[in-house]
Amino acid sequence: MTILAIDTSNYVLGVALLEDNQVLGEYITNLKKNHSVRIMPAIQTLMKDCGKEPADLTKIVTAKGPGSYTGVRIGVTVAKTLAWTLNIPLVGVSSLEILAAGTGRYFDGYVSPLFDARRGQVYTALYQFQNGQLTAAKQDQLVMLDDWVRELQDVEKPVLFVGNDLPIHQSNIEEALGSKAMFASITEHNPRPAELAWLGKDNPGEDLHSFVPNYIRLAEAEAKWLEAKGKIQNG
Repeated sequence: MTILAIDTSNYVLGVALLEDNQVLGEYITNLKKNHSVRIMPAIQTLMKDCGKEPADLTKIVTAKGPGSYTGVRIGVTVAKTLAWTLNIPLVGVSSLEILAAGTGRYFDGYVSPLFDARRGQVYTALYQFQNGQLTAAKQDQLVMLDDWVRELQDVEKPVLFVGNDLPIHQSNIEEALGSKAMFASITEHNPRPAELAWLGKDNPGEDLHSFVPNYIRLAEAEAKWLEAKGKIQNG
């Protein structure tokens, strides 16, 4: 089994190849650059360096969001196109779950991965490892950071926060949770595409035609359009 993993759901662009239980290679950047221009060359370079051809792939695993609306859409579109062209299964994995998997395996507590969603909001969830398996104690959601940390005051274990957007919110988290809050190191904030491949390795393929990203909220442009439409109809 040779799995190609694709993650463009935020600034981080990541691709990986997993063959059985071995990571053949990973490509990761954390740059504010156009993923649509860079994703296919990144895949081609990784495949060539690892000595693999498209026909060798047996599954595509993609980060399905939440995150950047445009970023999520690019990764999912590329993954669906490749899976359809190669006639192989496609699996989607939560972008937040990938972050949690990279940090929480040996942490005795909960993991709260987060992406900034502007206006004091974050995309986040609460994960923990139980018997070697990553499980969601609280599902992926869009929430005000202040509401989220108040909710976490009631959990019985320490909470490890991780994500490249953490510096935006870290002082508020520390103020609300004190010693209960712990923070991943800077080397752990990039979601690893090899973790993405591993998370989706044994999951069954999803229907290509009905597979859609998990944006959690409407894209800003769509929300404004619906708001304007409602005003016209109600006017």
